[in-house]
Amino acid sequence: MKHISILTPCYNEEANVREMYEAVKKVFSCSYQYTYDHLFIDNASKDKTPVILREIAAQDKNVKVIFNTRNFGHIRSPYHGLLQTAGDATIGLACDFQDPPELIPQFLEHWERGFKVVLGVKAASDESAVMFACRSAYYNLINRLAEVNLVKGATGFGLYDRTVVEALRHIDDPYPYFRGLLSDIGYETATIAYHQPARRHGLTKNNFYTLYDLAMLGITNHSKVPLRLATMAGFAMSAISLLVALGYFIAKLVNWNHFTLGMAPVIIGLFFFSSVQLFFIGILGEYIGAIHTQVQKRPLVIERERLNF
Repeated sequence: MKHISILTPCYNEEANVREMYEAVKKVFSCSYQYTYDHLFIDNASKDKTPVILREIAAQDKNVKVIFNTRNFGHIRSPYHGLLQTAGDATIGLACDFQDPPELIPQFLEHWERGFKVVLGVKAASDESAVMFACRSAYYNLINRLAEVNLVKGATGFGLYDRTVVEALRHIDDPYPYFRGLLSDIGYETATIAYHQPARRHGLTKNNFYTLYDLAMLGITNHSKVPLRLATMAGFAMSAISLLVALGYFIAKLVNWNHFTLGMAPVIIGLFFFSSVQLFFIGILGEYIGAIHTQVQKRPLVIERERLNF
């Protein structure tokens, strides 16, 4: 029998974690083709999530738990958990039920056909229309900028064959953009469209900073286009400035006594070029920050305790 690992990262999910465990258990209770284990990696929750996980692990040896020493963020902790799985395939599943466990049989069906990666893709979502539109615009942008083709609407919810997980173990990246790594590895990917429901209980742990961090990570890890745009924009603006200066010079020669420059064009031009410079300095800073994170070579997480390993 093939063994499947289910990975569920969690942070302050006391209202969802037991329901998620029961939902996954129900899916596999109807299957006699697979054995499974369910790995929860807890990012130092401050509520009763650790207590509930200990109770579940004590009752069911199929449940494994990793407790981190502190909150290592929404990028490092799930990736570390993925690397600790030992199944023939691993399915990543968020704890808030926005990734429906009911899709697990479809993932396994595509995997049995030979696909090494099977991704759930959001065709629609119960989140706000503005947020969904912003996410779609970002996916369109990064696919234009990135050197690899990223799957639009993928969030990490999906199935990954053991060969994929082994390939990821050989990539020494302390702050990975997981969706980009999947495209970079290059295995043929199947997609399953689904309607993303609203979070079942509690509030989302994402905020503007975490979403911005993830967005910039995708760009800096997989595209040099912004840096080249800075070079091209600098050349283009210098040429435009030269033409404008030449135009003003000719206008002054033709209308010496009537043509006056005034302060408004000078001030507007100063603020415009200063804004452009600050924008591209910020882009450069993002790349330097990414390099700084890479060269530190810090571990993804530090574990405090493991259960049922």
